[in-house]
Amino acid sequence: MKHLSVHALLLAAGYGTRLKPITNDLPKCLVKIGGRSLLELWIIKLIQSNVTSVLINTHYLADKVNLFLSPLFLNNYKEIKIQVTHEEILLGTAKTMINNKEFFRNKIGILIHADNFFEDDLSDFLKAHLNKPQKCLLTMLTFTTDNPKSCGVVEIDSDGIVTKFYEKVKNPPTNLANGAIYAFNNDFIDWIENNAPSAEDFSNDILPKLLGRINTYKTDKFFVDIGTPKMLEKANNFLNQKNIIK
Repeated sequence: MKHLSVHALLLAAGYGTRLKPITNDLPKCLVKIGGRSLLELWIIKLIQSNVTSVLINTHYLADKVNLFLSPLFLNNYKEIKIQVTHEEILLGTAKTMINNKEFFRNKIGILIHADNFFEDDLSDFLKAHLNKPQKCLLTMLTFTTDNPKSCGVVEIDSDGIVTKFYEKVKNPPTNLANGAIYAFNNDFIDWIENNAPSAEDFSNDILPKLLGRINTYKTDKFFVDIGTPKMLEKANNFLNQKNIIK
């Protein structure tokens, strides 16, 4: 991946409502797993995946995120350019990307929900994106979930292309979950400009319009959405077990 120029947007501005009371005075991206914040874990993962620049959006408790991204912290991660974009009003997952579309121009872009944690880096995911079918504008990372009711889930065809998408329905027909990590190129940005320029939510306003044009990469590594205290505990238990094994 070193021959590519890859830029990532880390969505880190949300309120973390389901994680309360932990997030009463702590932004979700600074919640720790294995002694490190989700935000730091993602920056490490992006460096491992040879991402050259990352943009972090902030809103809820933004001052604490800014304080965390101190000159000392930034100096420890010189391999990647770290920038922040503050939202006075929370824009929504799609609108944030649209407002920062020039950050991705002529690059491979990655859109990441920072409240996810998984064991793998993004190298194989990016390779899958490079080898996507020509008709696809987007590559989605997927994983197998044991709680499909709490996730957006997808059905795919024999080529791994999304044919149906269900966002947190009562009786999901599949357990193949959307990992809320997406890779794209200029053609996707062009598509948004022409087809969904006022989109706000990525899952509701973008994905349903792209059925048949979303490539998938399924990770078999540990993956969890840190949405609730239970999921946070699950992630910490996983890391503790890994340390024991080592």
